[in-house]
Amino acid sequence: MNSEKANEYKTRLEKERAELIKELLKEETPEDFGSDVDHGDEEANEAESFGYRMAEARTLKDRINDIDAALNKILEGKYGICEKCGMEIGAAVLDVIPESRLCQNCKKTG
Repeated sequence: MNSEKANEYKTRLEKERAELIKELLKEETPEDFGSDVDHGDEEANEAESFGYRMAEARTLKDRINDIDAALNKILEGKYGICEKCGMEIGAAVLDVIPESRLCQNCKKTG
């Protein structure tokens, strides 16, 4: 991959990372449910909401980690190489998921 194309992906990855961090900060900010809990249903709803937010935060952290790995690969000159087979990850994949670790064939075979 040429350095110009790698720089385009780097810019996209850095922008996406910044947006994900903003989302993560919102998800990790404790929600104030108040102290007037007087029904079991209300407590269940609050617990469900909290569980959903924690799951969403985990997903965001995983995506940030994938982006960090891709950015490190750009620095090392190893970006765009499939971690499974060692072949080049095509632009068709990287244009959609620039943090992808696998080529299209390896994604299909799991």
